Amino acid sequence: MATSSLRAVDAQTTTADAGRLILRLALGTLILLHGIAKLSGPPDAIVGMLAKVGLPGMLVYGVYIGEVVAPVLLILGLWTRAAALVIAVNMIAAVGLAHMNQLASIGPQGGYALELQAMFLFSAVALAFLGAGRYSVGGRYGPMN
Repeated sequence: MATSSLRAVDAQTTTADAGRLILRLALGTLILLHGIAKLSGPPDAIVGMLAKVGLPGMLVYGVYIGEVVAPVLLILGLWTRAAALVIAVNMIAAVGLAHMNQLASIGPQGGYALELQAMFLFSAVALAFLGAGRYSVGGRYGPMN
């Protein structure tokens, strides 16, 4: 009986770690693609949005940290909790700067207008709580994992 319950706990841990890996890879890859697109050109549009609300243009580097550095850390499973929090803050800033007029809107297909941003935000928050899991460079008990 005891052996059976130990196997069940081990299987549950393994599937939870696999779920964390899938969540890390999906969120990290999808956010990273946005970041790579922003690297290809000058950051004038983002600097303009920052200036419009009275923020210094140098905060554009926060976008690169939140959409390039943090996703790479997530994919690797290194400092996962911190990287996920950076992505969550980045998504809140993105909604505040570029999507406030859509905050309470329904999209043309009937879904929430900001469903992609919301999915990114809440996935990042979930990873901040869950950590990287066993299938990561930092390991289950690594720093900030």
